[in-house]
Amino acid sequence: MTLVIGLTGGIASGKSTVSKFFKELNITVVDADIEARLAVMKGESAYSKIIAEFGEDILLDNGEIDRQKLGSIIFHQAEKRKILNEITHPEVRKRMRDQVETAKKNSEEVVVLDIPLLFESKLTYMVDKTLLVYVDDETQLKRLIERNNLSVEDAGARIRSQMPLSDKIRLADAVIDNNGSIADTKKQLHDILAQFGIHKNNLK
Repeated sequence: MTLVIGLTGGIASGKSTVSKFFKELNITVVDADIEARLAVMKGESAYSKIIAEFGEDILLDNGEIDRQKLGSIIFHQAEKRKILNEITHPEVRKRMRDQVETAKKNSEEVVVLDIPLLFESKLTYMVDKTLLVYVDDETQLKRLIERNNLSVEDAGARIRSQMPLSDKIRLADAVIDNNGSIADTKKQLHDILAQFGIHKNNLK
């Protein structure tokens, strides 16, 4: 029996760090962001739908989609964001389901679906347990500004495009408080896996 864990968090909450810890434990992590990038590559069905909706202005010289330009449109226009999600989400879900099936066929004990918008996109049906990486509002804003070199206004717009982390806490099966040290985050992950019945001896 393969346990499917849905890993989520907010932008700049430290979800990638927790994802890396899972990989260090030799646990398969299927990253929705990576699958979303692959799903819109030139030649994929979602690619042509996006061009038809948003126009060729969003293309790079090599014909691939300029994710930064597309991002600047959708982060400030909820309707455009909804349209993009309706195009890409079915493709991404299919790619992720295929990898879960492979993990199950290989009798893997755990597989992690790293999905930033797990609750917003109502994808909890794809997983057995949900794990939220949480930071407070001030830390989230500060980390995002530093990481992406954004203005306070742009960083705030990106954060507001997602459900507040404080709301996600009520929906998650388990929560990692990532305001503290790396060691503390790792310990919390270890404890949560044990609660889920997964015991990994090689967590450093």
